[in-house]
Amino acid sequence: MSGSEAAERRTVAIHTHGCKLNQADSQTLARQFREAGYVVVGPSSAADVVVLNTCTVTATADSKARQILRSSRRRNPDAVVVATGCYAQRAPAELEKMDAVSLVVGNTAKSDLVAAASLALKVPAAQNVPAAQPGTREVGRTRAMVKIQEGCDQVCAYCIVPKVRGRERSIPSETIVAEINRRAAEGCREVALTGTQLGTYGFDIPGWDLVRLLERVLGETSIERLRVSSLQAHEITEGLLGLWNNPRLMRHFHIPLQSGERFNSPSDASPIQQTGVCGRCVLGAFKVAGRRDYHRHHSGVSW
Repeated sequence: MSGSEAAERRTVAIHTHGCKLNQADSQTLARQFREAGYVVVGPSSAADVVVLNTCTVTATADSKARQILRSSRRRNPDAVVVATGCYAQRAPAELEKMDAVSLVVGNTAKSDLVAAASLALKVPAAQNVPAAQPGTREVGRTRAMVKIQEGCDQVCAYCIVPKVRGRERSIPSETIVAEINRRAAEGCREVALTGTQLGTYGFDIPGWDLVRLLERVLGETSIERLRVSSLQAHEITEGLLGLWNNPRLMRHFHIPLQSGERFNSPSDASPIQQTGVCGRCVLGAFKVAGRRDYHRHHSGVSW
């Protein structure tokens, strides 16, 4: 690339709040920006485009998002500041009222984000200098998030996620395998499979489930380490555990725990108690606080 081309390259900074699924989406956005000719810079760097991939699981998350958007505008007064993610999906009008925000792009329109940002810069993406070459990746990145499904049909009383991520839908296994092989070719040594409700993978693809997906990934990719992110306790079956004899699977489960009172979930405490005595893997647990305002107004929510 010539010096004049480098000078013309537009820059983008991506901030990510929230879950591993948001991290996976941000990695995809970064790749799409690079392929459109942008230089991806650090979140605190000056940039032509600033993207905040928001979380909205708590009111505190919303507040932090607004703070980041305002501070991004102060640091980059001439930039295109884009709010995307779950907050943008839940309350787009609320974010559009902010002087700091140039564009609001919900989860359902993330695939159009690069084009929308380029249009706002008056630089059509197709003309934004040559695309990054295949294999281009962030220097030093050896771990990648790969999304295998999105959405949740559980509709737990405390949780707003089904409203901002939609119904459960699985990504075809061949797409997942191809993505993992691409990441491995770029130099990644570890892939974490992520989604909204991993344990239900394949319910909408006849003949597929999480166990079969893992078997295919292990058989058709060379990735050194494979990690499975959050699973519900009742989704950890003997069939699933049997795969962990393979040393490429990281011996770790992340299990979300919620209060069992009035939470409208199909599960109860017994799977948690049964899983807790398993000695074959390290079990990590975290607390999901949920939105008090959402629970108060939507505890009887249904599709």
